[in-house]
Amino acid sequence: METNTEKKQIKRIGVLTSGGDAPGMNAAVRAVVRTATSLGIECVGIKRGWQGLINADFVMLTRESVKHILPQGGTLLYTARSEEFMQPAGRKKAVATCRMLGIDGIVAIGGDGTFRGAYELSKEGVPVAGVPATIDNDVDCTNYTIGFDTACNTALDCIDRLRDTMRSHERCSVVEVMGRNAGYLALYVGIAAGATAVLVPEHKYDFQKDIVERIQDSRLAGNSHFMIVVAEGAGSAVEIGNRIKEALGIEPRVTVLGHIQRGGSPSARDRETATRMGYYAVRALHEGRFNVIIATREGGIVAMPMDEAMKMKKHLQMERYRIMETMQLGGLKNPTEIP
Repeated sequence: METNTEKKQIKRIGVLTSGGDAPGMNAAVRAVVRTATSLGIECVGIKRGWQGLINADFVMLTRESVKHILPQGGTLLYTARSEEFMQPAGRKKAVATCRMLGIDGIVAIGGDGTFRGAYELSKEGVPVAGVPATIDNDVDCTNYTIGFDTACNTALDCIDRLRDTMRSHERCSVVEVMGRNAGYLALYVGIAAGATAVLVPEHKYDFQKDIVERIQDSRLAGNSHFMIVVAEGAGSAVEIGNRIKEALGIEPRVTVLGHIQRGGSPSARDRETATRMGYYAVRALHEGRFNVIIATREGGIVAMPMDEAMKMKKHLQMERYRIMETMQLGGLKNPTEIP
């Protein structure tokens, strides 16, 4: 794979985690370290993301130092966002740190913001490889991001528990899940939970049709409890709950799951995917394929040129939305209404 960076031998790499933490980040760090050492490459852990690269906040990593982190949530390297790094002066400091530490390339684990930073650093002559890790699953160039499966399972477990008490008290529950401006998490969890309604930012909803009438239809069919899942980018669960109370005279219980979705031991899928991605990131740098993002595409893992990957656009699979609607009471009244 051709890139614009002049090829050079990789003897020491840095690895960092940046942006929001995601279950499986530690598994990716472990894979980077162990793959690097197997190739005779030294590995430097950069703490606190791009800010840590500016401040030369680092630790040397070995196979021994990462041997127990596979099942751990969070990130042993810590994570942060850095406004300073997004400025030319900040990146100059980061490049100086790379030179001082003898770092020949960087593996950056995170989401879109992390990759924007990595792309800018690559323009300064530092080879980079990105590993997508975010519970939002909103990195455009990849079908899957590390942490998504664990976050879905965490949210689903919470919703199942809420359903138990909603059923006991014959109530309506409105649950807000994370996802930033993407509805992947909400839709996936909504299907798995058999939600009465799911609101996602990619599909403009009609409050009367998509919430009120669904609750009414469900009640007429004999159900006495209802579950509404709201993606944070689609609106406020508190506001939705207030509108339901005003329209139907019932008092919903609102739950905002928040950052609980980021924690916990990563699932088998996230551990396995993180390990493969970390492996391929190091292999790409070792083989001279610089400035790439490691992505899952059509069931496999590929190293995509970063400039190409950053231009891609990812869209919510509306087929899933149609499936969700069909599973709800009464199914689709007019399937053509949903693109």
